[in-house]
Amino acid sequence: MSTTGNGATGRGLGHVVVIGAGVAGLAAAHRLLDRGARVTVLEAGDRVGGKLLPGEIAGVRVDLGAESMLARRPEAVTLAREAGLGDRLRPPATATAAIWTRGALRPMPKGHVMGVPGTAAALAGVLSDEGLARIGRDAGLPRTETGDDIAVGEYVAARLGREVVDRLVEPLLGGVYAGDAYRISLRSAVPQLFQAAQTHDSLTEAVRAIQARAAAARQTGPVFLGIEGGVGSLPLAVADSVRARGGEILTGTPVRELRRGGPARPGAADEAQTRTATGDAAVGHGVWRVLAGDRVLHADAVVLAVPARPAADLLRVESPGAAAELAAVEYASMALVTLAYRRAGLRLPEGSGFLVPPVDGRTIKASTFASQKWGWVAEQDPDVVVLRTSVGRHGETRVLGRDDAGLVEISRHDLREATGLDAEPLETRVTRWTDGLPQYPVGHHARVARIRGHVARLPGLAVCGAQYDGVGIPACIASAYAAVDQLDGDPGGVAELTANPVQSLHGGAGE
Repeated sequence: MSTTGNGATGRGLGHVVVIGAGVAGLAAAHRLLDRGARVTVLEAGDRVGGKLLPGEIAGVRVDLGAESMLARRPEAVTLAREAGLGDRLRPPATATAAIWTRGALRPMPKGHVMGVPGTAAALAGVLSDEGLARIGRDAGLPRTETGDDIAVGEYVAARLGREVVDRLVEPLLGGVYAGDAYRISLRSAVPQLFQAAQTHDSLTEAVRAIQARAAAARQTGPVFLGIEGGVGSLPLAVADSVRARGGEILTGTPVRELRRGGPARPGAADEAQTRTATGDAAVGHGVWRVLAGDRVLHADAVVLAVPARPAADLLRVESPGAAAELAAVEYASMALVTLAYRRAGLRLPEGSGFLVPPVDGRTIKASTFASQKWGWVAEQDPDVVVLRTSVGRHGETRVLGRDDAGLVEISRHDLREATGLDAEPLETRVTRWTDGLPQYPVGHHARVARIRGHVARLPGLAVCGAQYDGVGIPACIASAYAAVDQLDGDPGGVAELTANPVQSLHGGAGE
């Protein structure tokens, strides 16, 4: 056995094939190389990075996917530093955001946990007097049982009234999941609140207890960080690191079949004729056969780091139970509309942008003033202002059916209504994320446990990604590391994540 630089002990992992080159797959590959494995990453698309995508508009580099990462968890920040991006980590230039509700841009309240307040006063200005009064009745209500799980909206509305959910919880959760607060799991999406609800009769009391623990921890530094040049540069840097250390990454290589032992498919080349991805003759039979394009790869282990539906397709033969559970995972689609304007004569409200509650009937769900939120965006060209809007929620197909010009038009309309911005943009870009965000409905934790139970019956196989333990970047990386630990003989990380998913917070308007 050999000891790696990070203190991990290699246990002869051999050749590991990672299927999927999003941030989870790349993080798994990076960790596998730390453990002394030989690594091949297979990606169906023509690029790495998944939902992290750097781009450009009007000559200014921007993110066309997620734009920030939670810094209060170590995984994403540490990986960025290991990949050589430590000197490019940047906090937001402003943490002040707004909420566009009841006909006006109003300051985003403070003193809440994912929109759930510790006191009625925390939501003054956002809720009506009646809504504020309803919060005050929480302390006198009998305990609301959560059972094994409950929808965030159902629980919060029962304690504090629907107005809290509709005006604040919904837009904040929508920024993370593009979902419906009345369907999203409290246990999986806001685990700290679910845990507090088990020991407190009053919801506001539970929130205050969470806030007291956070204050006692005395965490310093920014809650979120970006990367100069875009968070989309993270997977590119990790991929470069993987290649530099001998890992192989093949794009444009969809995996068509995943089989344990035996031929990958009827008529597959026999062992003497089979070639690895590098063209060398395959050595040994391996535990898994991976049919990718015209190649048959032999692997001692496989990390499956693709979304739920392609994962279900690949597991249909070897694990029908896991495949059925994965096939039932729902996804939300959304689009990001990025707009660039001349700065001269342009006036935007202060802050990083604003969120939009669905109850107000607007089309966009958020807008980020990228040039105000990120200093590195503004510094590239002081004469250009970049902002973006997000459109689309779970089950909302009509709006996303519009062409790109239509999405730009409705975004400009809502921006004009909210901010008075009526200038003609220099350039626009529409980035569509079809089935981009897995949904976490009530019972999601139980489904994840069942999936992992089925997978555990197949030695040499592990799964990771956004559909399991949290949709944020640190959550995806944490699931990747737990998958590698499992292959290396340590199931503790998987058990911990299954029991305690990583809460994915909202990184400011437009995240």
